[in-house]
Amino acid sequence: MSQRDMTVYEHIGELQKRLMFVVVFFLLAVVVSFFLAEPLIRYLQHADEAKELTMNAFRITDPLKIYMEMIMFIALIMTSPLILFQVWSFVSPGLYERERKVTLSYIPVSLILFLGGLSFSYFILFPYIVKFMMGLSMNLNIEQVIGINEYFHFLFQITIPFGFLFQLPVAMLFLTRLGIVTPMMMAKMRKAAYFILLVIAALITPPDIVSHLMVTVPLFILYEISIWISKIGYKKVLEAEQKLEMEQFEEINKD
Repeated sequence: MSQRDMTVYEHIGELQKRLMFVVVFFLLAVVVSFFLAEPLIRYLQHADEAKELTMNAFRITDPLKIYMEMIMFIALIMTSPLILFQVWSFVSPGLYERERKVTLSYIPVSLILFLGGLSFSYFILFPYIVKFMMGLSMNLNIEQVIGINEYFHFLFQITIPFGFLFQLPVAMLFLTRLGIVTPMMMAKMRKAAYFILLVIAALITPPDIVSHLMVTVPLFILYEISIWISKIGYKKVLEAEQKLEMEQFEEINKD
């Protein structure tokens, strides 16, 4: 039985199976992450942005909390390709054969964009913000006592959102292929989208205009790229529909 002919309950059962598969793989990734978390934490503590800072634990549980959060973060990255593949497998029966192959290629691209977003925020945005904050503290004669918990939470707050935001072009292309979004809709909603991105930038950056622009401008560019990519995907959808109509018309004429 194809997924097109499945009932609602059968779809739910299929979704549960896929979720269970993801959960099992995530637990295995957590086990592997136990061995990767400590080296990564040490690397981040001795990177250029943090090597001059003295990390302090204000609570006994702070080191364990950071260790567990890093494990979950690494496990999530390791599991993300499988999650994307399961999503693709679940919706692919509703796509044309050509679209199945094309959308499958989105998975590695999505992962690359996620890592690209993390890299941009960590190597470009994060150092500037740290320098800005330290400079502000010196100007105000404030001696900062850095808590390791607060430092890593701030690091996650800056970097992780960018990992997801950089996937905007792929997400919009995928939704366009599914017929949920069109480039005309995205262009019409440009002002509202810009406002939402502006708010997101304000939430993840300190209150200075330079760092705000460093986040806002790339997000605006990403949205415009998403519209352009969506146009390409929309054109492919129309071509596929026209081809299918022609094939059906030819079959009718043969009969």
